[in-house]
Amino acid sequence: MRNGQSRTSSRHKASEAAGLDCATAFQKIALGCVAAIKAQHSSACAGDAEAVHQIRVAITRLRAAVAFFAPIVVDAEWRRLKEKIDWLNGPLGAARDSDVVMEYARRKRYGAWAQRMIGERLDQRQMQDHRRLVRCLRSVRTQRLVAAMAAWIRQGRWLERYRRKHAEALQSYCTRELGRWHERLIRKGRHLKTLGASPRHRLRIKAKRFRYMLEALTETVALLGRGEFHHLHRPAKRLQRALGDMRDIERFAGLASGSPQVEDGKRGKKHPPGYRHRRDKLLGDAIAAHRDLKHAGAC
Repeated sequence: MRNGQSRTSSRHKASEAAGLDCATAFQKIALGCVAAIKAQHSSACAGDAEAVHQIRVAITRLRAAVAFFAPIVVDAEWRRLKEKIDWLNGPLGAARDSDVVMEYARRKRYGAWAQRMIGERLDQRQMQDHRRLVRCLRSVRTQRLVAAMAAWIRQGRWLERYRRKHAEALQSYCTRELGRWHERLIRKGRHLKTLGASPRHRLRIKAKRFRYMLEALTETVALLGRGEFHHLHRPAKRLQRALGDMRDIERFAGLASGSPQVEDGKRGKKHPPGYRHRRDKLLGDAIAAHRDLKHAGAC
């Protein structure tokens, strides 16, 4: 009975998606992101690390949706909103980075090294970053930004422009754009083994946006079943996570630079225990994920 209900639900979602155009699909995805920001606001102000993370995810998903539907939705109003989102993303990113570093410092493997090489600076930095974030989240500026994003998504000038033009079918547009994003990911990651930190970071952002759009088109819009994108989603997610973990541990190790312990000449090991092995393993995981994404075939 349950399997029958699941198949009926899938067919219902598919029929709903078939009736969507690109503008409506974008609105559904983007408004879901705004709703997620609102839902996590109070918890983030209370210092909940997971809520801070979820707000960042929602903003990244929104920006991914705008980039994906850029020929349709990008206008002067979005460019103004983007500047304000960048302002909010600053303290959000700093607070999230502090939370991740603290997670590393609390691990049994790294605790002694962090205490010796970094000391109390971690707690102080985390407290400062969260206080700054709470001030931003509670500000009138943020309240106006969230309201402005919702208004632009629902009835921005981009929508009038879209309606005046011939609307391309959602499925053909998405197939073409996913294919273009997939090809770009493969191209940008060709020399992953020798990429510097900045190009690796940009590749991670591209992998994350690709993954988020695959999820949005299968879960929020239900354009296709999840299984039809599984061959692309899985390696994209692995690539993003490996590069993200690599960036996190590099940042964690970098906090020892300039510490009082190092300046006083009482330095221990410059890097956390097992740092090089862990970094090399993550790079290998990223290269393997990129290879699997390349061999996955077209969207």
